[in-house]
Amino acid sequence: MSGAADDKLEFRTPSIEASKTPEPKYRLDGTEDGDATDDVYSRANPPRPGFTKNDQKDMYRMGKLQELKRNYRPLSALSFAVVLTCVWEYLLLANTQGLIDGGLAGLFWTYIWTFTGFGFVVLSLAEMASMAPISGGQYHWVSEFAPPRYQKFLSYVTGWMSTLSWQAGNASGSFLTGTIIQSLIVLNYPDTYNPQPYQGTLLVFAMVAVLYIVNVWGAEIWPKIQDGLMAIHILGFLTVLIVLWVCAPHQSANAVFTKFSNEGGWSSMGLSIMVGQITAIYALLGSDATAHIAEEVRDAGRYVPISIFWSYIGNGIMAIILLVTYLFSIESVDDAINDPSGYPFIYVLGTAVSKAGVNGITILILLLIIAANISWNASTARQTFAFARDNGLPFSKWIGHVNEKKQIPVNAIGLSCAITMLLSLINIGSATAFNAIISLQVCAIMLTYTVSIACVLYRRIAHPELIPTARWSLGKWGIPANTIGLVYVLFTFFWSFWPNTVPVTLDTFNWSVVLFLGVLLISLIMYFVQGRNIYVGPVTDVRAEIL
Repeated sequence: MSGAADDKLEFRTPSIEASKTPEPKYRLDGTEDGDATDDVYSRANPPRPGFTKNDQKDMYRMGKLQELKRNYRPLSALSFAVVLTCVWEYLLLANTQGLIDGGLAGLFWTYIWTFTGFGFVVLSLAEMASMAPISGGQYHWVSEFAPPRYQKFLSYVTGWMSTLSWQAGNASGSFLTGTIIQSLIVLNYPDTYNPQPYQGTLLVFAMVAVLYIVNVWGAEIWPKIQDGLMAIHILGFLTVLIVLWVCAPHQSANAVFTKFSNEGGWSSMGLSIMVGQITAIYALLGSDATAHIAEEVRDAGRYVPISIFWSYIGNGIMAIILLVTYLFSIESVDDAINDPSGYPFIYVLGTAVSKAGVNGITILILLLIIAANISWNASTARQTFAFARDNGLPFSKWIGHVNEKKQIPVNAIGLSCAITMLLSLINIGSATAFNAIISLQVCAIMLTYTVSIACVLYRRIAHPELIPTARWSLGKWGIPANTIGLVYVLFTFFWSFWPNTVPVTLDTFNWSVVLFLGVLLISLIMYFVQGRNIYVGPVTDVRAEIL
């Protein structure tokens, strides 16, 4: 049989049983929108609040039962994405590398091209989230869109890399809150407080306790307060903006837009700028977060891609405005980089307001980061739960279990918290090693984007008739958007492994390349030892689309 024929067989009728109409087990009488029908979709899942007819259709096509409660409405889903990605906050807090490698102008221009290039990646992710609105995200999309002979293998490796990236990102957010608290103590008690790594780790443990409590016992309330958090996110943005506009000293426009610097010691300014772009990349990560809570969003096939795209646009534009203001307010790049707090933004705020003002603004930003961490942990747990549900992880039955009473993956939440605590222990022995684990977030997630976009591009070119219906579609712009997004993500993947400065020593080497290859090797070993026998990939559950 030809490859094309195999393709059609795999996608349209994965198995004879999968394409049959299931026996009616449940009806959705009493759903909020009155979608109680006797069609094929409403017979396949138990009733859950907010479970619309389109959700029924999507879950039926993907062969999954509706186990999670759909607590997120359209606005709260958008708010969730806006607060989780919190681009202007991360850009303000974590810009040291951009200032070292590129300076004022370098940080500005790398953000502009990153926002533009990554936008095509976000377009591709949003459309795939509409085609298959499911918590698995990238590994599920790869399973559906990859050539049949590679579906299982590529999906399995992508699932491991996605799990790795989200778990590393989960740890990085908690670590960031711990170090910010330490920086505030340094600011207020410079002569008596000497920050120790173990103290930062203990603060991470405290953050993890908050994450677990809110995501397990506050899961019902958390979606309801997302709109309020988004309002605080916007008010915080305006607060920082006005303070810097009115009170901070200002650089010239020539310095901000044309003055590059190479504090990292690279052989050329161009190379320094390429290395420094990791600041902008890190700030824009997490755009696919809403895809991983898709099974908890009402009418997910429409509103998940909307939240992915418009949160990216809204947050990205806010970050441009704040970045320009921030760069104009940096009186001395060297002093900002070498500030005792370890955070250039604290130096900048200190030139604008009193110590009390710095404390107040930093605490406001810290609260927003904590809110982002809670949502990030929720997305991380859902992605991990979904991959375990498809037998992609060790102890999958336990990890993929859904608490019947709470209708959330409690075990996956606990596991994600435990992994964050274990990773934070590394910081006690070596900050370099911990930072390398954090940088895994970038390279691992870029690999999942690469594979998923490449697969949907292949499917779009080779067999466009087999592309699932998307209610948020790129239409004729799909191939150009996917192509540009793929080229950009490969470009980013290459630069994510570079060290910050030269000469490279054991302390400055970017160990993420070693850890990345190590985890990749482990996933390959797991696949050939266990995965290929028990992991079949989500595509085997996909039913033919009934129009």
